[in-house]
Amino acid sequence: MRINLLTMKTTFLILLCLWSLNLVAQNKYGISPMKVEEYKRSISTNPENELVNLEKFIPGLLLEIRYATTNNFTGKKIYNLARAYARKPVAEALMKIQADLKEQGLGLKIFDGYRPYSATVMFYETYHDTTYVASPYKGSRHNRGCALDLTIVELKTSKELTMPTEYDSFKKEAWPTTPVADPVIRKNRKTLIDAMEKYGFKVNASEWWHYDFMGWQKFAVMDIDFEELEK
Repeated sequence: MRINLLTMKTTFLILLCLWSLNLVAQNKYGISPMKVEEYKRSISTNPENELVNLEKFIPGLLLEIRYATTNNFTGKKIYNLARAYARKPVAEALMKIQADLKEQGLGLKIFDGYRPYSATVMFYETYHDTTYVASPYKGSRHNRGCALDLTIVELKTSKELTMPTEYDSFKKEAWPTTPVADPVIRKNRKTLIDAMEKYGFKVNASEWWHYDFMGWQKFAVMDIDFEELEK
């Protein structure tokens, strides 16, 4: 009996320690996002986990990373580097979309790709409406490297096609289902949605520019800065 009691006490202490360590790893929203070392290990077991630098991977891709500037809804510079990353399957699908659009004299401009979890927390604490910002209790598809914010440009001029609203608009007009009277704007929005959906993306219900890659659920939430990815 004494041996059994000792074993039970030892087991209880081990479980208590593991529980305590888990609490330390979690933040106040109950999330334990993946860090850089764990991410590197995950690539060795599954190459699809790799975060690909989209500007280097896709010829002719334009970047306007708003969160590397103060020109965003927070009014603050969130990223130190203007980079766009996405998981390998996402990047490969995006390359096909870029090739299709090129045949029409068009191309893609990226506003944001992979987003560290810490940025999602900052967004939520700046603007609590989860219609437009992700909940830190779950993490964003951006945090998983499976979401893209983008638009279409003319290749010759790099000029953006006119869309229903500006990027990061918190208006109902930004919803992809909101009726659009202007036939040109309506066509531009449809062109973007159709191009993305053809290769496995789904438009966000409240943002015409935001697209989630189907199968995002199998990828972990990460909190890795761009500087860490480039070391």
